[in-house]
Amino acid sequence: MCSHKLEVPSQRQSKTEIGSWTVLDEFFEQMPDAVVLVDGRGRGVRANRQFARMFGYSQEEIVDADLSSLIIPPESCEEAHVLAVSKPREGTAATQSVCIRKGGERFQISLIEGPLLTGKPASRYMICREPVLKPEVKGTEAERLRERLELESREKDRLQLLLDLNNRVAAHCGLRQVFHAVSSELRRLFNCECVGLALPESCGKNLRQHLIDFPEGKGFFKEGTVFPIEGSSAGMAFRTAKAVILNNLSEVHANWNSEALAVFSSIVRNEETRSGCFLPLLSEIRPIGVLQLISRRESAFAKQDVKFLDQVANQIALALKNALEYEEVAEANDRLAEADARSRNESLALREQIERDSMFEDIVGSSEPLRRVLSQVRKVAPSDSTVLILGETGTGKELIARAIHKRSSRAKQAFIAVNCAAIPPSLIASELFGHERGAFTGATQRRLGRFEAANGGTIFLDEVGDIPAEIQVALLRVLQEREIERVGSDKPVPVDVRIVAATHRDLEQLVAQGKFRQDLLYRLTVVPITVPSLQERAEDIPLLVEYFVGRFAKKTGKKFRTIAKQSLRLFQAYTWPGNIRELQNVVERGVILTDSDTFSVDDTWFKRKQPKVTAPTRGMTGALLDQEKDMIEAALADSRGTIAGPTGAAAKLSIPRATLEAKIRRLGIDKYRFKTRPSN
Repeated sequence: MCSHKLEVPSQRQSKTEIGSWTVLDEFFEQMPDAVVLVDGRGRGVRANRQFARMFGYSQEEIVDADLSSLIIPPESCEEAHVLAVSKPREGTAATQSVCIRKGGERFQISLIEGPLLTGKPASRYMICREPVLKPEVKGTEAERLRERLELESREKDRLQLLLDLNNRVAAHCGLRQVFHAVSSELRRLFNCECVGLALPESCGKNLRQHLIDFPEGKGFFKEGTVFPIEGSSAGMAFRTAKAVILNNLSEVHANWNSEALAVFSSIVRNEETRSGCFLPLLSEIRPIGVLQLISRRESAFAKQDVKFLDQVANQIALALKNALEYEEVAEANDRLAEADARSRNESLALREQIERDSMFEDIVGSSEPLRRVLSQVRKVAPSDSTVLILGETGTGKELIARAIHKRSSRAKQAFIAVNCAAIPPSLIASELFGHERGAFTGATQRRLGRFEAANGGTIFLDEVGDIPAEIQVALLRVLQEREIERVGSDKPVPVDVRIVAATHRDLEQLVAQGKFRQDLLYRLTVVPITVPSLQERAEDIPLLVEYFVGRFAKKTGKKFRTIAKQSLRLFQAYTWPGNIRELQNVVERGVILTDSDTFSVDDTWFKRKQPKVTAPTRGMTGALLDQEKDMIEAALADSRGTIAGPTGAAAKLSIPRATLEAKIRRLGIDKYRFKTRPSN
């Protein structure tokens, strides 16, 4: 459904201020009463012709003149000063006063004073009227006098309404604020039940009720009500750019055919309205909305009311124009922000693709553990199931995730990788799901998250075990409902994305500790894949060394004919706690530091410095420490120095590999002496 959603800022540019004073000038000279604008010092800023004529001065003589000495008799100046000091600075005040004309003639006036919200250059206005004093009258003459006084009172109220309305527009009040400030007064002045504001939908066929003040309405006519332009009185005012007065229901049936009239007439019938006045809101002759006054009485509006209501409509049109211009700028900013976010995500995906190509061209190795993993990849890739990749740090879990994506039906779409551990907890929700403008301090524009950037493709959540608990709930919803909610919005956004997650942590242990949701674990482990450590696939080390030597040699512009056998033996004998990532770094260092055409490494690079052995805790006796050391050394000897893997020392002792490594360092065990040296 196409509609306007308006938001007006608290401040406007100088262009709007000029427009507000121009509108004030348009009816300033046309007002029947004597009006003068006064600054904070009590000096005249602007007077209309009626004011100049009443006091016998020219309009130029009044500008910058002290009004108290100009129009107040000398004998009344002190009293007038006391009254001026005691008057409140806010709100309007009506008084009776004696003034003096330029020729010295004293006369009685009715004085109305009030503030101007614009404040510059004038701060207050004064309206002067000579009261009509009549001797006692009877009969028809008294009726005429009462009618005249009532008419003058209505004119005063209307003038006051126009001034208040202009003040609010000039002070840059929002459209809703301006509307509600005048709607109750319009209902009172015209004794009508409803005042509304309708705006056109972008499709150009309907009007939508944007604002309405209808305290006694029955709910059939409310904000959001849609009615056709071709089949309504408001629509006729909008199409013709002229005011439309509807006096009774018979005029409704006379003006529109029954088919176009259906929606409009049903609202009229249900709300029991009988007459209405509909005024177009014009911006440079082009209609941009309709002001509606509706009554449950017949013939509630006269043609002479249209002139005044046109002035009201002009003021509201100015506020509406400002609001529409601001909305266009805000929407343009949102579109630019979305385009920037989309471009940023596409650039990110392209950069990640380039980094992937520069880091790995393919998965290198032919060992049995690796072949089992690749077999699982071939089976799971064509499906759309969620995959959880497990393995130690540096084993190439992201490479496996990319292989799954590359062999899936989503291969031509984006692959977005997110390192959950690298994002601060306060930003991870915005990074994953995006945010709306104003969602938090600094959120000046709407931003798309990684899930929306990966829509249609695959998102890789690395280190998923480090996601905060509150984000785990949102991630569970994505897995269940396939929809997200941006930060600062309660509107769900559907996403079509495959989730591949990875972690080096023991998620079941985190569940037991209450740090990871069990239901999320079940959702992630639809297809678990465990990537072997480099020690478990030691036979792939020569291939990996050869691959990385070639890659980094090309990068540095060097050429190597062979790899030193002693260096290769060092690579094979080392345990590689950092796995492939550590091996890659060692090879890169060797390529940089090798000067000959034979690649070699220094054996000191593989001698890890043993940490200082800390004193045992008080609860552990020397005998127990010795027993523990003997058990570990026996397991190392039995596994020939291998720590990880199904036949490693960690498995034999039934403890995690990281725990065993820590105990070896703490007890000062030299694990390298248990290694079986390869033969020549």
